[in-house]
Amino acid sequence: MEESVNRFNLIDEPWIPVADVGRVSLKRLFSDAELRALGGNAAQKIALIKLFQAICQAAATPQDDMQWQTLGPNGLCSEVLSYLERWRDRFWLYGDKPFLQMPAIARAELKSYGVVLPEISTGNTTVLTQSQSEKMLDDGDKALLLVVQMSMALGGKKTDNSVVLTPGYRGKTNDKGKPATGKPGPALAFMGLMHSFCIGTTLAETCWLNLFTAENIAALTQYPSGLGTAPWERMPEGEDCATARELKQSLMGRLVPVSRFCLLAQNGLHYSEGISHSNYKEGLYDPSTLVNKKGKELKMQWVDPARRPWRELPALLSFINAEKQSEYECEQLHAGIVKAQLAVGEFGIWCGGLRVSSNAGEQYVSGADDAVESTFWLDSAVFSTVWFNHFNAEMEELDKLARRLYGCVSAWCREMKLEPKDIAAQATEMFWQLCEKQAQALLDGSGDPVSRAQLRKRFAGYIHQVFNHYCPRDTARQMEAWAKTRPNTADYSRTVLSEKESV
Repeated sequence: MEESVNRFNLIDEPWIPVADVGRVSLKRLFSDAELRALGGNAAQKIALIKLFQAICQAAATPQDDMQWQTLGPNGLCSEVLSYLERWRDRFWLYGDKPFLQMPAIARAELKSYGVVLPEISTGNTTVLTQSQSEKMLDDGDKALLLVVQMSMALGGKKTDNSVVLTPGYRGKTNDKGKPATGKPGPALAFMGLMHSFCIGTTLAETCWLNLFTAENIAALTQYPSGLGTAPWERMPEGEDCATARELKQSLMGRLVPVSRFCLLAQNGLHYSEGISHSNYKEGLYDPSTLVNKKGKELKMQWVDPARRPWRELPALLSFINAEKQSEYECEQLHAGIVKAQLAVGEFGIWCGGLRVSSNAGEQYVSGADDAVESTFWLDSAVFSTVWFNHFNAEMEELDKLARRLYGCVSAWCREMKLEPKDIAAQATEMFWQLCEKQAQALLDGSGDPVSRAQLRKRFAGYIHQVFNHYCPRDTARQMEAWAKTRPNTADYSRTVLSEKESV
């Protein structure tokens, strides 16, 4: 039986995972300047940053960059704390108006909490490790789970879509009622979208850097209703009420989409598809995603565990050089970095997401699917067009090295009468894994020819290390094939020497 007494206020109770600290409340998040970074997995971080941005936008949306700079992280936190106090009665996890929940959905089937957690094995799914077993959740766990469901919910038949709150509601197929299969959360979508945010040295600074100005929001033409109203201020009454329709067209509706109608219960949650948001094929997308608008249809950057997020940095940062702009852009990151250059000496970039698979309408994490994330730091003093051109050139050269390695390993395999496809792909992946260890050094040293020369020497060493690992030379026949196909990186090294001589 659901609880109707106000209990567990998210403003006061600890539920937000913070690295090296544990769980904190919303009040502490916006009052403790020592908090550095979020904890939790990639999906949780995405959902939480979006929630924090929504709270900040509702509390204090500055008109322009000048007003944003005057506000500062301390001013923003002060405004947020005042806002939270004004809306305290809307942040109870349990009660008559539970946070981001729909009491009317109590008619939906009660599901166990493990059903909506991608890392938990339920039903007839095999349990391979203890971490996949369902555990008891406390109220802090349930609050975090609820926030994740708003934007990052897995699609499939686990939602009880027999319950419809808007009379006469018709889904996307124009059939009466909801489809049997629930849509994935708009921040997850079909295969798992990659999200990027600008981060500061503290969580307060991170919230400040990601705060949009009114001018920023006006430039987001995919949201005709502009900023909109935070859903906890005015929750929808159903799937297609006036409030739901506004959320579909506003920034608030992408930050906290309410894509699931939930109601927490003692032993599980009542769970149904909520507001059905449009996706990238219909011109709607989150500002934190990497999107290509050049063609007739939007193209999105999906999470790829084999291609780590740091390799997308040239596309994410290409706005620096108007002549070398990528077809992809991230509006959230662009706006955040422009602000960071105005006001802070050092800032970071966080990229991540969750890769998922689909089968017969059911979305799940399996096989090569995984959550990925990367964090890198940049110095505003060296962040320039010249720096970006050098960094972009080095990344292009690394791509050429990776292709060269693939070709050399494939050639060795053919000499040995082996199928090259899988072996060459594994070798290339190992090369990129080794290179990732030097990604921060590459960002730091792209403005210095000597540093770039040293890094190129190391990268050239990686290609030989990987080739030797996958192409042994233990027998006479192997040695002959190895000598014939081993990669030659002399041209890569010569470029290094010429750069050093030109300094």
